[in-house]
Amino acid sequence: MRSKDGTISIGLLLLCGLLLLCLSAVTGCAVGPNYKPVQPHVPSTWSGPVSSTPAGLTPSAAANLVDWWVNFNDPSLTSLVNRAVKSNLDVNLAEARIREARAARGVAAAGLGPTIDAAGSFVRSRSPGASGASLAGGRRVASVYQSGLDAGWDLDVFGGVRRAVEAADADLQAAVEDRRDICVALAAEVAVNYIDLRSYQRRIANAQENLKAQEQTAELTRKRFNVGFVSALDVANADALVATTAAEIPLLEASARQVIYSLGILLGREPKALMQELSSPSPTPVAAPTVPTGVPSDLIRRRPDIRRAEAQIHAATARIGVATADLFPKFNITGSFGFQAGTLGSLFDWVSRFWSLGPSVSWRVFDNKGILSNIELQKAFREEAFITYQKTVLNALQEVENALIASAKEQDRLKSLADAVTANQKAVRLATQLYIQGETDFLNVLQAQRSLYSTEDALAQSTGALSTDLVSLYRALGGGWKNVPPQMEKKSQ
Repeated sequence: MRSKDGTISIGLLLLCGLLLLCLSAVTGCAVGPNYKPVQPHVPSTWSGPVSSTPAGLTPSAAANLVDWWVNFNDPSLTSLVNRAVKSNLDVNLAEARIREARAARGVAAAGLGPTIDAAGSFVRSRSPGASGASLAGGRRVASVYQSGLDAGWDLDVFGGVRRAVEAADADLQAAVEDRRDICVALAAEVAVNYIDLRSYQRRIANAQENLKAQEQTAELTRKRFNVGFVSALDVANADALVATTAAEIPLLEASARQVIYSLGILLGREPKALMQELSSPSPTPVAAPTVPTGVPSDLIRRRPDIRRAEAQIHAATARIGVATADLFPKFNITGSFGFQAGTLGSLFDWVSRFWSLGPSVSWRVFDNKGILSNIELQKAFREEAFITYQKTVLNALQEVENALIASAKEQDRLKSLADAVTANQKAVRLATQLYIQGETDFLNVLQAQRSLYSTEDALAQSTGALSTDLVSLYRALGGGWKNVPPQMEKKSQ
């Protein structure tokens, strides 16, 4: 059928043209390079000592990396890490950035669809009459009521908008990986601070025990001096050793309290919030030295900082396509439909309708090389992102190797220090007995007590260092996050 004014036929023709343009937008190519996953070169095995090197991380081994802090069998440590992930301000900041990236992705995706604006207006106007007409009879006053819809659709024929959405998706993934990387670092930092605290408390206890023994020796020396068995020099040496040991305790106590303050901040609370909870001494947490290291290629899939760097390469690659699309024409369809009348009562009469529909094209045919320069700029950004990725991979490999060798050598050191403590304890007993019997001078007692305190303090530090090295290894392997959808990640922590 055809109406008298031909509107139906014109509408059908325009609708067909609209469908053809939409089809071209759907099937059109996306200019710019397609992203290809990076395949970095990594060694097949670790050079450092490992307990076992499987072909890759098994599901059980990977799960052991997720909540690695439970391997230390310390409920306080587990509680601190779990609370820190929920309340740490850096984690909260990273979550806000994820929401920003998700919203930015929505903004970019909105460019793929049409826009529709509703509008309405009322205008009352007066126009002058004809020349020579009287004021009353010549003037013309009119009212115009208008209501309608305006629509527009920028057709993404060359894929510029689709590349922008692709870049936004990559930015969102990078934001998710950034949060994961913060969680990895946060768990390790909480664990290291907690281990340092327990190590300081052990060293304080050692110092107090040695101080008590040294005070008893000093009292014994003073009694022997009073009866003329020893000289005043022995008394002075004994008192000096007591004072030296006593002087170290305040420094250790200050360091312990500062660590508690640090843990409070890591949990997003005031520094003194954990004083009551953590002031009581507790043993230094120790985990089994066996860690599921897997092979170096596992790092590429597991470490969030590497995954983030790869997502940034993807985003930079997509933005080359966004810039390249500016070289080509842009097509859009605009249309409007509404009603216009001189009275409000007749505004929505069918005869008062108006409409328009039609395509348009625009093309920046001359831009003084601005578009080409922008393309080169985006290529440089991609090259920068790729170099950053390479550095991230190398740093990750180095961190694992450093942690492996440090852990292995600290185990050897710990064993030797334990043997030294046992030997020094025996030396103190023998030297004290011989001194009481008058068979040796006080210098041997003094030296034995100094050696015992020194080795016990070193053993306490080594115990903490071994646990810290294991924490560094877990962190270097990317342990501390679950591979779950980003929207579920916060609930699963």
